[in-house]
Amino acid sequence: MLQQTRVSVVIDYWERWMAKWPTMEQLALAEEDEVASAWRGLGYYSRARRIHEAARLVVQDPKWRGLLPQDAAELQAKIPGVGRYTAGAISSIVFGEATSMVDGNVLRVLSRQLGILGNVKSDKAVIDLLWAAADALVEAVVLDDCDVDETGSPRPNDRPGRWGQALMELGSTICTPNPDCAACPINITCRAHHEGKVLAAMQGDSREPASEAAGPIDIEDVCGICEPFEFVDEKIAEVVKPKTSTTRLKQATVSSFFSSQSSAVAGKNQHSSPELDPDQANKAAAWHVRRFPSKSVKKALPEQDTIVCAVRRRIDGRYLLWKRPEKGLLAGLWEFPSYILPDTNNTSGAKRKHIARGFVEGLFESTDKAPDTSGSQKHPTRTTKLKHIGELGSVPWTFSHLKLTMHVHVFQLEDEVDAVALGLARDAHRCRWADAEGVEQETMGTGSR
Repeated sequence: MLQQTRVSVVIDYWERWMAKWPTMEQLALAEEDEVASAWRGLGYYSRARRIHEAARLVVQDPKWRGLLPQDAAELQAKIPGVGRYTAGAISSIVFGEATSMVDGNVLRVLSRQLGILGNVKSDKAVIDLLWAAADALVEAVVLDDCDVDETGSPRPNDRPGRWGQALMELGSTICTPNPDCAACPINITCRAHHEGKVLAAMQGDSREPASEAAGPIDIEDVCGICEPFEFVDEKIAEVVKPKTSTTRLKQATVSSFFSSQSSAVAGKNQHSSPELDPDQANKAAAWHVRRFPSKSVKKALPEQDTIVCAVRRRIDGRYLLWKRPEKGLLAGLWEFPSYILPDTNNTSGAKRKHIARGFVEGLFESTDKAPDTSGSQKHPTRTTKLKHIGELGSVPWTFSHLKLTMHVHVFQLEDEVDAVALGLARDAHRCRWADAEGVEQETMGTGSR
C-alpha cells in the first residue's frame, strides 16, 4: 500500500484491510471484486490484484504452506508483484535478513552521500552502484554488535530492518528534493554537502580558483559514472554574495580539488580566504545538494480521447457497466462502455455523437458484427431502440503515463430487453446493470466514476 501512496492516506485502508482479512488464508479466499473494492481510492489497482494472487499462491503452495519465503531473491523471483525493493523490505524488516531495501528516497540519500550525480531512474550503472553501496552498508550494520552462528555468519536480527527504514525516513523528512542539510544527522559524511560548502567558499573568494591552482585534470581521473556540471551556481552565488565578481570556472569534476591536497594547502598558505558564516555555508551547500540525483527531463504525456457511453434502461433506471480487460490500463475494473477515438482532438461534437451511437448500437446487435464506429450518419436497422440524450461534457483525467479526455454521452434504452440477450451475450460475464447507487459503489477507476 505504501508504494506510490503516502502513509497518512494508507493508515485507514490498512486498518480496514486487516480487519477484513487478518490472515493470508482469509485473503486468498476473497473474491477479486471484493479485494479491488477494498483498494478503491488508492490507485494503481494492479497492486491489489497482485497481492491477491500472491496470497493464493503462497497458501496453495505445498512448500510455503501459507508462509512467505524469507530469502529476498526467492521473494522477487516467485511472488507476484514483489520487486527488488519490496523483497528487500520483507526480508529485512520481517525476517531480519541482512538485505538492503532501496526506494526512491534511499536512492536520493545515497546519491548525495556518495556524491554521485546521475539519473537514479534510468541510468543502470548509477542504479547498480547505489544498490551495491546499500548492500555493503547493511552488511556492515548487521555485523555491528550482533550474535553470530557457528559459521560466523550473523544471526537474523532487527538491525537491517531498522537501518533500511531509517534511511527511507531520512529521505522522506530531511534529505528531500529540497533538503534541510543543517538538520541532517549525517551531513558530516555527505560528499554532496561537503562539495557545496567548498564551492561556496570558492565563490566567496575573488582569487584564483582552487581547481585551476590544482593544475589540469587527467582524463583518467574524470568519473565515468557521474554527469558533468559547472562549478559556478547562480543560486550559490546569491547566497554567498561575494564582494567582487567571480571568475566563471570551466566544466570539470569537483574531485580535482579534493584529491590534490598539496595544491590546496599551498593555495591556502598564499591567501587567507575569509570564512563563510555557518548558516550561509549550509544554505549554499543545500543548493548544491539539490542537484543530486540529476533530474530527468520530463517528456510530454501522450494524449488520448475516448467516448464514454452511459446507457440507461428506461424500465428500471439501471446503467450498463462492463469490465475492462484483465491486462492494461485499469485492468479488471468496471466502467461505462467506452471507445477510444483514433484521432485525438480531431473530432467535432456532431461526429462524436454519431460515433457514440454507432458504438452503442453495435453493442446491442444480435449478431457478432463489430460495432459501427465509422461516424456515418446512416445506421442499419437495429433490434434495439436507443435514444441519444446528449453529450454531457468532456472530462480530463491524467494518469502517470497518459492524458485522457473522456467525452461522456448518455443514451436511454427504450426496449424492455436485457442487454445480455442480444449482442452482449457473448460477454455476459463481463457485463452488468446497476442503479445509480450501485454505480457509485462499483469497483471503478476514480476518473471513470
